[in-house]
Order: sequence, then structure tokens, then C-alpha cells
Amino acid sequence: MPPNVKSVPRHIAIIMDGNGRWAKGRGLPRIKGHEAGAQAVRECVEGCGELKVEYLTLYAFSAENWQRPKTEVLALMRLLEKFLKEKTPELIEKNVRLQAIGRLTDLPASSQEQLHKTIEQTAGNTGLTLILALSYGGRLEIIDGIKSLLRAIELGHIDRAMIDVEMFSKHLYTRYYPDPDLLIRKTVARFHKKRSRCRRGRIWAAATSLRSGVGRAGKPALDTGRCTKLLFTLQKPI
Repeated sequence: MPPNVKSVPRHIAIIMDGNGRWAKGRGLPRIKGHEAGAQAVRECVEGCGELKVEYLTLYAFSAENWQRPKTEVLALMRLLEKFLKEKTPELIEKNVRLQAIGRLTDLPASSQEQLHKTIEQTAGNTGLTLILALSYGGRLEIIDGIKSLLRAIELGHIDRAMIDVEMFSKHLYTRYYPDPDLLIRKTVARFHKKRSRCRRGRIWAAATSLRSGVGRAGKPALDTGRCTKLLFTLQKPI
């Protein structure tokens, strides 16, 4: 029996870390973990579509990821382009609309081109909205939000006295989307790692989200079955 529609989160956000560790634990190159993560994205999108989730945000590439070896970053960008190019017809078929947040101009020109192409081709879809967070950082979003707010003040569009939580939210990358109801990330062993990784995620928007960890031993991200299992768990009385 599927989860009650009323209890399904409207917006789920997933921090997709651990793909490299997943591969390393199996004696595989790190890129194999990222490839497995791309497949898990497909399964998770399918699962959220079936469960009638309205928004799914995937924190796929953080601003800190640029510090990784150049060969790995290049491989990740190629994987992104390949994923977008190959999956665009499937997104259209499944009525999924693609969006993206982050410092997108930091991406290679070819990645930006493919990203914008897929966004345009899926713009008319009315089902699940898939939001890819690329070159994204929670702190960077707040900094860019402050800069945007200051520009608006300088141009006379708003008055300083008008600034409040709602006004500030309108200057964030995420201003067009509702805040996540559920934030999921893989469980990590040490608290200081968990805290630092939260900075990469949606600090502002996730402040009121229900947070959940998922096991480290399974596949990267979530598949259809685990999405369903998680939502069943959330329906149980505390």
C-alpha cells in the first residue's frame, strides 16, 4: 500500500555525498561511485514521481568540490553533461521539469550549455520539479543573497526598514521554490564532519526541515524502494 498522499513531503532535498567512499569501499575508482550515484538519481527521480512529490532538490556538486583533483572534477562535469543529454528524453516522458541553483557560471561552458538546453526542453512539464544544486554552497547562497539585497537597496527598489526573513528569502537562489520539508543525507561517523557538510547544504531553507540520515552501506543517494520505505517510516506516530 503506497504512502498516504497527504503525508508525502511536498519538497525533499538530498545531499549526495559519499559516492567516492562508496566506490573506495568496493575497491573501485572514485568515478565509478559517481556513475553509480547518477543511476541512483534516476531511480530516486522515478520514485519521487510515483509518490507525487512536487519538488526534489539534489545537492550534486558543492562549491568545495572544485578543490578536488582536476581529473576528478573534469570527469564529474563530463558525467553531468552525459547524464543531462541522455536523460532529457526520459525527463520529458516522465513530465519532470529540470531547474538548477548555485553559481552556475562557474561550470564549464559546455556543461552550462547542456544544462540550459535541458532546462528549456523540460520547461513546460508539470510533474516533479527536479532541482540540481551545482557549484552550490550554503554560505555562498547567504553571501550572494546579502549582495543582492544591498544592490536592491542601492537602486532604491527597497528600503532598509523592509528587510525581514521573508524579504531576505526573496534574494536567495531558492526564492522560486518552497523550503524543503525533508532533508536527507548519508549518516557520517563524526559530528564535526556532519556539521561541516551541513554548510554545503541549504542552511537557510533547511532550518525548519525534518532531517534524516540514511545508511552508509547502501547505494549512493536513494532508490525507489528506499524512498517509499522512508516515507512509510515518517508516517508512524512518534
